[in-house]
Amino acid sequence: MIAVVSIGPVEEWLIEGIIDFVGDYYSRFNLRAEFSGKLPGEPFSVALDPSRGQYLGRVFLPTLATLRRKLGAKAILGVTDLDLYEEGLNFIFGLANRSLGSAVISTRRLRNEFYGLPPDRDLLLERAVKEAMHELGHVFGLDHCPDRRCVMHFSNSIHDTDIKGPLYCPRCEGKLEENLKKMGVLP
Repeated sequence: MIAVVSIGPVEEWLIEGIIDFVGDYYSRFNLRAEFSGKLPGEPFSVALDPSRGQYLGRVFLPTLATLRRKLGAKAILGVTDLDLYEEGLNFIFGLANRSLGSAVISTRRLRNEFYGLPPDRDLLLERAVKEAMHELGHVFGLDHCPDRRCVMHFSNSIHDTDIKGPLYCPRCEGKLEENLKKMGVLP
């Protein structure tokens, strides 16, 4: 199972859309995606850098990993609207840790409103799905891909996210299958 949790307020339709896409894709590998609850954002206030108004992404991963183990999931994805960053970077759309089996994505900079544009639910869902698939790819051992259309291509900006597709290229999908066999997910 791939557990998906919301952290702080996140629209239900967005979580459901992510779960539907991820679940549909990963079903070919005998993995289902399911909603595993809501986590309040307040416990993560320790991750807040008040001078930046952003949250250090890596702080979320151990808590998510603990929940993953309790649920018996192969991976866990946290979805938040909190603005995330990592040291040395202005922001991040998401972050994953393979050894912890956990990932987090932020919808904050995926929203058109962040860029002064009118809201676009379909585009927000498309971007969130891409980031979810990207970070889950990292959880399952994939690295960044040079193919700009592959979901594993690094997104340095929202433009990069918009260019890539929501799926793994054939090379990355082959590596994913290989890694899932090593994990005992596939025979």
